[in-house]
Amino acid sequence: MKTLKHIALVVVILMMISCNKEDKKLNVEVFETSAAGNKLSKITEFNNSDEKVTIKLTPEQTFQTITGFGGAFTESSAYLLNKLSKKNRDTIIKAYFSKEGAHYSLTRTHMNSCDFSVSNYSYTPVEGDKNLEHFTIEEDKEDLIPFIKDAMAASTDGFKIFGSPWTAAPWMKDNNHWVGGKLLPEYYDTWALFFSKFADAYKAEGIDIWGFTVENEPLGNGNNWESMHYTPDEMTNFVQNHLGPKLEADGKGDLKILGYDQNREHLKEWVDSQYKNEETSKYFDGTAIHWYASTFHVFPEELQYAHNKAPDKLLIQSEACVDAEVPVWQDDAWYWKKEATDWGWDWAPEEDKHFHPKYAPVNRYARDIIGCLNNWVDGWVDWNMVLDTKGGPNWFKNWCIAPVIVDPDKDEVYFTPLYYTMAHFSKYIRPEAKVIGLENTDEKLLAAAAQNPDGSMAVVLFNEFNTPKTINLTLNDKHVEFSIDAQAIQTIVIP
Repeated sequence: MKTLKHIALVVVILMMISCNKEDKKLNVEVFETSAAGNKLSKITEFNNSDEKVTIKLTPEQTFQTITGFGGAFTESSAYLLNKLSKKNRDTIIKAYFSKEGAHYSLTRTHMNSCDFSVSNYSYTPVEGDKNLEHFTIEEDKEDLIPFIKDAMAASTDGFKIFGSPWTAAPWMKDNNHWVGGKLLPEYYDTWALFFSKFADAYKAEGIDIWGFTVENEPLGNGNNWESMHYTPDEMTNFVQNHLGPKLEADGKGDLKILGYDQNREHLKEWVDSQYKNEETSKYFDGTAIHWYASTFHVFPEELQYAHNKAPDKLLIQSEACVDAEVPVWQDDAWYWKKEATDWGWDWAPEEDKHFHPKYAPVNRYARDIIGCLNNWVDGWVDWNMVLDTKGGPNWFKNWCIAPVIVDPDKDEVYFTPLYYTMAHFSKYIRPEAKVIGLENTDEKLLAAAAQNPDGSMAVVLFNEFNTPKTINLTLNDKHVEFSIDAQAIQTIVIP
């Protein structure tokens, strides 16, 4: 009997130990995209590595509230989608916007034409039309608007969309040209009316505009494609005395106005102008930035400065792409290799050349998004969603790469690794999520974390190196061990 009692006691103790261990285990789902071939694949079996990393989540430490992740609706992308079969067109739109896909939540579109339009066009074609009585978005109705409306239909939760002008019509500018020049002061009120008319015209099509950037790349683009120049104080003046009051007077004061909208290295001087005082700050809801100043540097000091200058304002990455490259077709490995070059490889001034080494496209995306999340950026928007095998169509022949490449002549679609990289963030970190703190024992493993409104958490890890790592992830008094492959990005979801 003593033996039976002893055995029973041992069994009870073992059960208690087992239950205690189970109570201490953190339940997670792990999704991975890797150079080895995973594509947002759910991983359930892991191999231990000699490289050990401990990551401790600290959800009591909160940072910015997420606005969203996504890409841009361009005429080039919309034009290509209309050349595909309905099946492939629908597949791409669902892949970007459905809950089962990347679930994009923040998007951009151009107002008037841009380099990724099929041609130059303006919504204000009649010269001297100060009251914009001939304003028309007819040009957008064949390709662009159907793309946006189909994306809305595919989206479970909807998404925000903001507009960005590349230029006013030439007749409003001091050089009477699509490229370069400045808005003539006599047309400041006309140009403010343009934004209001755009919101009304799109609303009439069933599309609610969330906001605007004031001007795409106000410093110019080397006088290549559509552009219009502002100094920081000129843009602040336009917003403070024209655009902001006009939207407010027209009952559109809730539309967001984002200043700047160019590369991060000049960010300080722009936020200094926007947020100089209460009067200059009044109509600015935030600042938009691009990543083209470097293929690897996130510019954390500039991002921190912008946040500290206006802690309650938005800070949104509004455009990024692998530029100056013809897309590599059906070759996933290329996107993981440091073979891509950008505009700066050839054209950057000598003192800035070190910012533009060769890079791996996946690395650039993953590093930048994680770096942005860890430096107060609340939204991250990619450029074109779809381009062809030449990197267009683009009237200026300014070729770029998009996450999805198509061959319209053969009706073929290629989801590059960049699509899956974007989805690691957009699918699992939802609008209104809070970026949370974490402690990471390996500075070479990039990590960011957020807690969603439903209480779930998403941790995104990026291992750009050639050796896998074993991760011990802890939250409160629970933990879990798993591994991340070499050259891989992971999202760990904690329900």
